[in-house]
Parts: sequence; C-alpha cells; structure tokens
Amino acid sequence: MAIYPASTPYSERHTLSVLVENRPGVLARIAGLFARRAFNINSLSVSPTERPDISRVTVTADVEQVPLEQIIKQLNKLLHVLKIVDLDNMDAVERELVLIKVAANETNRSDILEIVRLFRVRVVDVNPESMTIEATGNEDKIDALLGLLNNYGVIEMVRSGSVALTRGPHALSEKVVGSEITGR
Repeated sequence: MAIYPASTPYSERHTLSVLVENRPGVLARIAGLFARRAFNINSLSVSPTERPDISRVTVTADVEQVPLEQIIKQLNKLLHVLKIVDLDNMDAVERELVLIKVAANETNRSDILEIVRLFRVRVVDVNPESMTIEATGNEDKIDALLGLLNNYGVIEMVRSGSVALTRGPHALSEKVVGSEITGR
C-alpha cells in the first residue's frame, strides 16, 4: 500500500465541493476516507444548501492528481454522496472567514486600524487591551493579513475554512436526481 504524505513537493491544493444527503454520519465517512489514505485536510466546511435535503461539504487538501482521482472515485462510492466537483480557482469563487483577536493598546491601536483599513476588514470588538477583527477573503488575503497582525501579537484566532461556489448561473445541485431546481 502506497502512503502519500499530507504534503509533498509535487502535491497541490485542491478544493472539492461535495453534495451529500443531509444525513447523520456522512461527514465522518468523508473525513475517514481522507484519514485512511493518510491525507491531511487543510479545511473542512459543511453547510446547508438551497435545498433542505442536501448539504455541501467543502474540503481543501494538498493532494497529487493521481491520488485525488482515487479519492474522488472512493467518495462517489460512499452512501449519501450525490456529486463531487474538484473546483478550479478560475471557475470558482472561494472565500473563508477569520476572527482575529490581536493585542492592541494606546501605542499600537492606530497602526492596527491602518491595517484594518488597508485590507478592508472590520473591527467587531474593542477593549483597552485588544481588538477583534473580522475578515473574509481568499486564503492569500487572510494569510497576508495574519502576517502583518502577528507583529502586534495575535492572542486568539479562528478560521472557518473555505467555502466555494462555481461561477456562472448554474447550481451544482441541478443534475442531482430529484432536483427541485429546474429551468436553468
């Protein structure tokens, strides 16, 4: 059995959009498939869709192309998995949310506010010793923001993981059997 490490010089970041039936245990089976193949999931997001019976799982991972194809084939065999798409950066809009609590006092608060203005993000909480900043954007924007804020002391941080949609007028769920969305 070949084991592919979580990240190799030849692997590249892939974003999979997986439509699943809204049922218990589906997420565990998806995550378990990645774990059994020794791949680290960079981010994982699960949310409802435009249909109450379908959820969208967005998975980002560093994977080589050949093992990725094997993972997609195995995902397709899982119970309650309806559709899988490997999203291309050019054909999809991908964003994540981050909340960052940074050490802020009288002397550095104006510098932090300048970074907030430059990145067009929001301050959502302020107290005498810290500020909490909310930012949305692609991974590069979030990483660049964190790089600058690390100089002031990041106290706490949480990232949502990526969510993504294909560009254009069509929905991924259109071709799912029993789709309530028609006429597109």
